Amino acid sequence: MNESEEGPGVTTGALARRLGVSPTTLRSWDRRYGLGPAERSAGHHRRWTDQDVAVVEEMCRLTTTGLPPAEAARLARKRVEEGPAALPRQRTAPATAPTAATLERRCRGISRAATRLDAPTVQNLLTGAVTEYGLVTAWQDVMVPVLHAVGRKWEEAGDRYVEVEHLLSWHVSRALHRGAPVEPPAEVPPLVLACVPSEQHVLPLEALSASLDQLGVPQRMFGAAVPVEAVSAAVRRIGPRVVVLWAQARSTASMPLARHLAETHWGVRGARGKPAVMLAGPGWAGRTVRGALHPTTLPQALAQIELVYPELSRDPWLV
Repeated sequence: MNESEEGPGVTTGALARRLGVSPTTLRSWDRRYGLGPAERSAGHHRRWTDQDVAVVEEMCRLTTTGLPPAEAARLARKRVEEGPAALPRQRTAPATAPTAATLERRCRGISRAATRLDAPTVQNLLTGAVTEYGLVTAWQDVMVPVLHAVGRKWEEAGDRYVEVEHLLSWHVSRALHRGAPVEPPAEVPPLVLACVPSEQHVLPLEALSASLDQLGVPQRMFGAAVPVEAVSAAVRRIGPRVVVLWAQARSTASMPLARHLAETHWGVRGARGKPAVMLAGPGWAGRTVRGALHPTTLPQALAQIELVYPELSRDPWLV
């Protein structure tokens, strides 16, 4: 394919690089779902128009949220033709049911590429996992096992593999946030996500944040090691419906902070509000605050948050 050939539109190779998929995937979508380019240049070179590109970009986003490819293709065409109102929110769920052997091969490939510091391959494999399996399955069954494996290798080899872990963490973060967020309903109170003070492990909170984006839950992410005063001030200023506190280690899980936030109120007299507190992460194991949510997995956290946001459940695509 001569990608330098002059002509309108984008070539398949250039579009594949833009989307982070293979040209074979684009050709397969064309054969199976009719998502091919509308125009061909002289010499039968495939050229993708702006509308063609918009459809496959939407296809990628929808499959990332867990929608099966055939349904994602149908809705992608519908949304581009009719506008954003044509597409309802989608639940984050695996697009396919990968076998244990498939997951093992994917994890092994990512680990080897990270060890070689082969960033493009790491990104392609991670993005492919999200596209094929959905964000939640990709996080639980691919990203977490690979991160643990690389972490163990680093611990066993001293500081030899610290650069591998940093590279892998960066690309996991990029893969998590690749999908476009769903526009949240108007006037819905947001959710606050923060790591407890001294907690630097933020990737699990990023996985939750990316999943909430796909559900259309409004949120404010404050990231790693948020000081007590900052979390308290944010809660009073924002008035969130839920505050998620992430603690990876028991030594960082602050029970006084959790109790303080659970008792925090805002608003004028007669219209006072308080947040639900979600204690997320292994650091909270065996410890809780009265009335707090305490999920142990990403799907549990999403399910509990959806119950607190009943307006999101009215969409028939979420039942």
